[in-house]
Amino acid sequence: MTALDTRTRLLEGTLRTLTEQGIARTSARTVAAAAGVNQALVFYHFGSVDELLAAACRYGAERTVSRYRPRFAAVTSLTELLALGREIHEQERVGGHVALLGQLLAGAQTHAALGPAAAAGLDLWIAEIEQVLDRVLTGTPFGEFTDPPGLARAVAASFVGIELYEGVDASGATAALDALERLGLLVAAVEELGPVAQRAVRQYLRRASGRS
Repeated sequence: MTALDTRTRLLEGTLRTLTEQGIARTSARTVAAAAGVNQALVFYHFGSVDELLAAACRYGAERTVSRYRPRFAAVTSLTELLALGREIHEQERVGGHVALLGQLLAGAQTHAALGPAAAAGLDLWIAEIEQVLDRVLTGTPFGEFTDPPGLARAVAASFVGIELYEGVDASGATAALDALERLGLLVAAVEELGPVAQRAVRQYLRRASGRS
């Protein structure tokens, strides 16, 4: 087994342990058992359990985001983006990754290295969302009045919150997702207006934002 193979097994074992046993029971021993290696290799490859947790967080986020990059690249409207977000949410929930996210965010409160790693993982999602927003809002009545970087963070934060909320109120989380989809439909309806109506929308938004 190569060093790369061992590192990968430890990263996979960490993610599996976090999902199945939670952050409180994730240790060098439980990770090594899940990975099928000697626990001394945790410290040989990563130095500490905290550094292993941080590396696993980044590894898991990059692996997951890369799987959806082609889907993000194919999105042509805000409605499609929200529909893709809902699909990702469902697939990640079934795969146990929503529970994993909850464990990582909880662990960030007590594991110093995990906070920056969790933020870096979320930034991967935010970067994909921001690219889509830049693309789909340009040329629409909303393009002049939106801040894609800030909006991307708001969208990502909404989905993170919904994923965690689902654990205590599944119907409430579904209602929140439905509301986001309806918002997307409203934006789509405005985008389909003729040029005269779109100019009126722009003028209204300028007045409301003090830019007139």
